[in-house]
Amino acid sequence: MGILSTLLAACAGERPNNLGVRDNRLAACPASPNCVSSQAADEQHRIAPLAFSGDADAAFARLKQVLSRRSDTTIIEEHPGYLRAELRTTLFVDDGEFLLDREGRVIQVRSASRLGYSDLGKNRSRMEEIRQEFAAAKPAP
Repeated sequence: MGILSTLLAACAGERPNNLGVRDNRLAACPASPNCVSSQAADEQHRIAPLAFSGDADAAFARLKQVLSRRSDTTIIEEHPGYLRAELRTTLFVDDGEFLLDREGRVIQVRSASRLGYSDLGKNRSRMEEIRQEFAAAKPAP
């Protein structure tokens, strides 16, 4: 059991200390293809933000509700208009971030692998799943 625990911890990697909001922006993606961000300028990393209509706070509460329902997601940090989550895939942990942009009527998103070079498109596909769930969810009361 000790070897398995060590292996699982190694696959999870360390929580990065460079995440969070700086100048109303999420951290830039590294050059590797294992990251997507709605604030990225290049096509390899660019993904659309989550668009919403209506009340911004209600939309952000709806996103939190969507993330809380996912079995692969744990919210680990929360501030007004900002969520950070650990997103698990079998043995690996990715870091997801969500930033409310009230003026733009969107929620900026970023998801990046902690380890490795390629994620075989997992961060992008997971963010697209979250987009679909967010769009389908009823507004929070």
